[in-house]
Amino acid sequence: MDSYKIAFVLDDSLDKTDGVQQYVLTLGQWFASRGHDVHYIVGETTRTDIPNIHSMAKNIKVRFNGNRMSIPLPASKRAIRRLLAHEEFDIVHIQMPYSPMLGGRVIKAVGPQTGVVATFHIAPQSRMVHFANMLLRAVTGKSLARVDEIMSVSQVAQDFSWETYRVESAIVPNTLRLGPFYDQKPVAQYAHTLNIMFLGRLVDRKGCQYLLRAIRRIFEAETLPPADKVKVVICGTGPLEAELKAYVKNYRMSHLVDFVGFVSEEDKPKYLTAADIAVYPSTGGESFGIVLLEAMAASRGVVLAGNNPGYASVLGERPEALFDPLNDERLAEKIQHYMDNKEARRKAREWQQQFVRQYDVPNVADEIMVVYDEALHKRRS
Repeated sequence: MDSYKIAFVLDDSLDKTDGVQQYVLTLGQWFASRGHDVHYIVGETTRTDIPNIHSMAKNIKVRFNGNRMSIPLPASKRAIRRLLAHEEFDIVHIQMPYSPMLGGRVIKAVGPQTGVVATFHIAPQSRMVHFANMLLRAVTGKSLARVDEIMSVSQVAQDFSWETYRVESAIVPNTLRLGPFYDQKPVAQYAHTLNIMFLGRLVDRKGCQYLLRAIRRIFEAETLPPADKVKVVICGTGPLEAELKAYVKNYRMSHLVDFVGFVSEEDKPKYLTAADIAVYPSTGGESFGIVLLEAMAASRGVVLAGNNPGYASVLGERPEALFDPLNDERLAEKIQHYMDNKEARRKAREWQQQFVRQYDVPNVADEIMVVYDEALHKRRS
């Protein structure tokens, strides 16, 4: 296999650990470990622990598609041209949708011998997001014509890319390094309790409030094990934190529910390993479900997820693991079933452990390398 010089392009920052950032860094680190020369062309980033980061713009923070993110102010065309001329990348791999202020300018400046590959990541949470992407398509259309190969991380992302950008794309799934999620020791505090766990941002669409409503139903029905035998563990921070804590206090569940706050990437596997029932009640805006894969690899029990298109693209083979987040009565019944049935948790874990391996980075990276080869063949044949 030839060694390539690869540039991952991301309008946002690498300071966060959201899904797109994880995708970029996971692939970048894997390709670098295999002898490729990997660079990152990004907006505004302060990290110094990653080699070959080129921060090309100032960014401003916005809310979009239910997420907090940052978008670049206009990057210097001269600086972009100088960087590309100096590095002479074989592959430029851009994350879509991209801004005309950074990603679009990079694409327009690449040389004729550089293969340009894109990955489409998002699924719409609302009609406004749909409309906004159609406008973005109108603005970035000329640069989009220079992209040689396009991938989408799921069926829902592929459908959305066609509806809004009118581009054909191959589905190549999201990926992660599964190694750190296997065979971890659980956080000592939760090693010997039955744990119902949520891990994510405390924002509306991630749905922690719906989990707590279901837990309240179980609590008031008095069908929970004793408080020293079961815990509801909420990992994450966000604007709903105070409201959720007040809800727990008002319904006298403080002895049952632990808010552990922000969990680092290093500690995440240790918490997930303690999960007997991992619950992700997202209502939408998910193009995939990396968080589900992490939990499947690590947890000692079952992973349950909101029945939105992105999560369903991961758990479609096991529909009993999906639920309507807005129906807290049915969610309570599902959680109760798995609390009472250790064998059901064991069988779910057995399936999850086998299923998740297809998303490990060596397998997905091989698919992406084929796409790189095809892009370069188009450029250099």
